[in-house]
Amino acid sequence: MSPARGGTPEEEGGGADVEKAAAETGGRGTWRHAAFHVATTIATPAAYAPLPFALASLGWPLGVCSLVTGTLVTWCSSLVVASLWQWNGDKHTSYKLLAKSIFGPWGYWYVSFFQQVASIGNNIAIQIAAGSSLKAVYKHYHTTDDGAMTLQQFIILFGAFELLLSQLPDIHSLRWVNAACTASTIGFAGTAIGVTIYDGHRIDRKEVDYSLQGSAASKIFRAFNALGTIAFSFGDAMLPEIQSSVREPVRMNMYKGVSTAYSIIVMSYWTLAFSGYWAFGSGVQPYILSSLTFPRWTIVMANLFAVIQITGCFQIYCRPTFAQFEQRIQAKDAGYRARMWRLVYTSAYMVVITLISAAMPFFGDFVSVCGAVGFTPLDFVLPALAFLKAGKLPENPGLRHAVKVITSAVAVLFSIVGALACIGAVRAIALDVKTYKFFHDM
Repeated sequence: MSPARGGTPEEEGGGADVEKAAAETGGRGTWRHAAFHVATTIATPAAYAPLPFALASLGWPLGVCSLVTGTLVTWCSSLVVASLWQWNGDKHTSYKLLAKSIFGPWGYWYVSFFQQVASIGNNIAIQIAAGSSLKAVYKHYHTTDDGAMTLQQFIILFGAFELLLSQLPDIHSLRWVNAACTASTIGFAGTAIGVTIYDGHRIDRKEVDYSLQGSAASKIFRAFNALGTIAFSFGDAMLPEIQSSVREPVRMNMYKGVSTAYSIIVMSYWTLAFSGYWAFGSGVQPYILSSLTFPRWTIVMANLFAVIQITGCFQIYCRPTFAQFEQRIQAKDAGYRARMWRLVYTSAYMVVITLISAAMPFFGDFVSVCGAVGFTPLDFVLPALAFLKAGKLPENPGLRHAVKVITSAVAVLFSIVGALACIGAVRAIALDVKTYKFFHDM
């Protein structure tokens, strides 16, 4: 099929054969492996850490409502995507191909664009978070300013390590890495929540203020920004790719994996978000670990858990970009030449991501813009539209109509939320660029 007729890269030059072979091979992972992968892609420290700040930007009523709504909608959306993986009898090994099978070529390009935005934006944000955590551990032991390492140096070190892991061939090869990451997710959440509550009790509660800060315009834009942060916190643009690594019965294993991952997410997200805002009020920092003060050794431990967890998440999210190259290279080269090409394009990817992270280490801003532009279209809007077009609706006319109305409302509402969050995020980046120089040691 030619590009003029709406062809996609998978249909040109042998990419389709690679995808077909992958589908016919089948996955090897269990539902536990699916839970590891889903928990690793969603529940990162970069997703946990800004939630108390998001609540502080919205206030208790709107903040709690937004967090609970985000949880329920993305859980249902994940189950919808899992149910549609083989909706027409064919196995769809990527989100792009699933969207193409439902919506045609425009669905393929829609997902291709937003998945790249989400993946790259996510990895920029979490690389900044990893560098910040590494620097926090370093400062615990290196207390003088003489010869101290900068944030940029830690970002580069983390990037070099990720380049090594990028040579692993696929998501399934990361299963033990992601098992360790899932354990670190629980460790990070437990440590951060415990220290937050401990610090909250040490603070004079009369000095904690929960009112929204700034001018009326500032409050509005911060609220927009917070909506993007919450969207980022539930972002998972890789569900079909994860589902492709799962063994039969694929659909049931994925349902169990998603629900298990969300049980971990609900307990940890809500507890940290509510306790963080309770402890520090409107003064909470965008990265919650920056607000913690004592005991120091537990803060070091939380930062180490954060780095370990981010290691696996970064790998999951760089795979869509790598796949663009792999589909062409595997059709032409094999063995040593393919591995050399892999080293070339993974190195180029890591250089670009590391350079942006080091030049503009504005963690909270990248979280928000990535949530607004990348994850909202893929995790809130598209699943609702896909369900209306290809999902199995109730046979009862009244119930069928109600489901259609609710699903349509979700798509429209979160399209508006994404647009507002994008406005708030772009404004925040513009203000930070004016305030700080490039390569600022935050």
